[in-house]
Order: sequence, then structure tokens, then C-alpha cells
Amino acid sequence: MSDTGYGDFEFERRFFVRTPPAELLSEPDPVLIVQSYFLAQDGYAMRLRVQASGLRVALGPDADPLAVLDEVGDGFEFCAVTLKGPMNVGTRYEAEREIDVTVGIEMIRRGGLRIVKNRYSVWLGADGWVVDVFGGANAPLVIAECERSGPVTDLQIPAFCETEVTDDARFANDGLARAPYTGWAAEFARELDIRGPRFLTDFGRNDVQHRG
Repeated sequence: MSDTGYGDFEFERRFFVRTPPAELLSEPDPVLIVQSYFLAQDGYAMRLRVQASGLRVALGPDADPLAVLDEVGDGFEFCAVTLKGPMNVGTRYEAEREIDVTVGIEMIRRGGLRIVKNRYSVWLGADGWVVDVFGGANAPLVIAECERSGPVTDLQIPAFCETEVTDDARFANDGLARAPYTGWAAEFARELDIRGPRFLTDFGRNDVQHRG
């Protein structure tokens, strides 16, 4: 449980990235994540996640989460089970408990809706950001996320963030587990072309950085 006074809640804003900066992807220690959703419906989710840091595993459209489990094997050093509630204006209930890595891997092997991604971390302005580069059925999707211990207001938004998807359930990881990006990427591209970029106005001032 958080000691910030907000209890088991997370605060985040998420953005679609068309082209991540090359210097970000050259980070030496990305985190490889395989997760499986045993429940993913109506914004409620029960997730198992294993992760490994300090290694590079290429994740193209043919990446299979189970094959990644086999490839990395004992390289996974962390596992947790997480319960989530629906997103509500950048706020979501989340309760997490660390569990034995071996048990978690075997449970992921045995069921759930699986996704795989590489996570890159970067400090931009006043905030830490993570950028998730998905493999398998969600390739080549890239999502950037800023998370704080309280509401994410008055945010400096990096130029590589194409449009905000905080309130778009399709881009939540549990949504991607149920309906992978490749199945509706063309539809989303048309939506974006028609309406253009958008950034939510419920969070105070948006300082959107311009592309150089």
C-alpha cells in the first residue's frame, strides 16, 4: 500500500508514440516484461507479471510470450500478482503483491491472455517516464506513460507523444491482451488522421513540447 495518503491507487497518463527517439531505445538496461491476464473485462483485471532487466531480447511481430519465457528462463528476477479496477480520469485502483518467480512463470505458462514488451525508462523535465515497446500481436505499438504518487497535473508532454490515450481502454495492457493492436491499428490510424492529436484538459495545464 502506498504511503502517499492515496492508498492502493495509481495515477498515470498515457500517450501513443509513433516514432520513439533512437537515443531512448539505446538505453543499456531495458526491462523485459511478460504478463498474463487471468481476468480482463470491463476495466477489471487480474495480472501476473514477470520481468528481467539488463538484457536485450528482440521483440518483433512474431515474438511469442511463451517462447520468451523459455529463452530467458532463470533470467527473470521479479514476479507480482496485481489486481486492477477501471480507469477513472487518470486514476486506477491497483493492489500488488510480489510472489515467487518460479510459481509465477509456471502459472503464466498455464493460462491467461499474454503480452510481451520491452520497457525503457527516462527522466524528462520534472518527471520519470516509461516507454513500452510491444512485441507479438501488439507490435509495433509504443506507449509512453508518466506516473506519479498523486494526480498527474500540469504535465510537460514530450514531443514524441503523438496523442493522449489515457482514457482509451483499447490501449490499456488488459485491453491489448483481449484485443491486440494489430487487429485495429488501421482503424486507429484513420481516427488519428481525421481528428488529429488531442491532449486531455482534465489535468490542468498541458505543456506540449514541439518537434524540432
